[in-house]
Amino acid sequence: MGMRRPRTTKNPPILSHEFVIQNHADIVSCIAMVFVVGLMFQATSPVASLFVALQHNVSSTVNVSEAEDLPLMYTNGAKDISCVFFYTLICIVIHAVVQEYVLDKLNKKMHLSKIKHSKFNESGQLLFFYFVSAAWGADLIVRENFLNINSLWEGYPHANLGFVNKFYFIIQLAYWLHSFPELYFQKTKKEEMSSRIQYAVLYLLFIGGAYALNFTRVALGMMVLHYSVEFVFHLARLMYFSEKTDLANTGFMVFNGLFVLVRLGTITLSVLTFWYGLQQSNQLTIDFPAGNFNTQLVRINCLAAVSLLQAWMMWNFINFHLRRLRERSAVSRKIKSPIKKKVKMAEEDIQNLPEADQQTASENGVRSRSKASKKN
Repeated sequence: MGMRRPRTTKNPPILSHEFVIQNHADIVSCIAMVFVVGLMFQATSPVASLFVALQHNVSSTVNVSEAEDLPLMYTNGAKDISCVFFYTLICIVIHAVVQEYVLDKLNKKMHLSKIKHSKFNESGQLLFFYFVSAAWGADLIVRENFLNINSLWEGYPHANLGFVNKFYFIIQLAYWLHSFPELYFQKTKKEEMSSRIQYAVLYLLFIGGAYALNFTRVALGMMVLHYSVEFVFHLARLMYFSEKTDLANTGFMVFNGLFVLVRLGTITLSVLTFWYGLQQSNQLTIDFPAGNFNTQLVRINCLAAVSLLQAWMMWNFINFHLRRLRERSAVSRKIKSPIKKKVKMAEEDIQNLPEADQQTASENGVRSRSKASKKN
């Protein structure tokens, strides 16, 4: 089903920027359909399957009689790039569907300003993604029995992934990759681009690095923790834009507590995995054919990267709250200073009056100050 285009009095020229932005969902969905239709023909099926189907299936090397009882297993490789590209197109289409059929309708009802409108759309999209990713990741952890902490390093290298497990990481990479064309499609302002590019690049680096180095189990646990707390933040943010202040304040308080706990939990998982667990099966050199990257140099760099990222996030968190405290104290001083000035001016005026007028004026001033204190 094609996306509905906004009604305009004048149609933009074909292939112009405005035309591409208005119809980008239709254009991208048509490109994705080319790959899907290619699966139906024998001549194009091998090429189309590189984009649509998951690649690097290692179950095909097993005997047919044994493969019937075993689940499909996959490893990583260069062919995953084409698969990530196809599902990036799917993410762009889903992004447009959520934007048009959910967020745009809510925006019309709330009549938000342009700045709040952009932030509302960002939080709405991320709220949907974080909820799906956290729930899906938690289901994978329970289903694969990763709740046992020893499973994070036992049996490494974890080069062979189940279908759902590999598909999860492909979708994660595709989603954060689709953030870059969305900057153009959503007409993102220059002052907002730097922050969005920054966290998209960080997600791609860390998720892609864990996927390439076969540290998918510990990465899955970290992502579920991180996505859960980010879901709470964006839910509270949407409550704030909806003018539900009490719910928003409660949500932000819960987020503040969970944020610190998740940072500590993430560092704990990384120390247990890279410093303690994988040390038991340490090897001197990297074994590329087997996908074994369990060397001291790789482990120390991974541990340092995760720790520095958590420290940087905690530093920004602390600076944000300190800045908020300074802003609130400055606002409270500005509110109190005009009241003091008015009281001083009134006292000076009373002193310049005759004695009888001074007595009545001072009585009126006491009454007015008592009324003001009661109101406050």
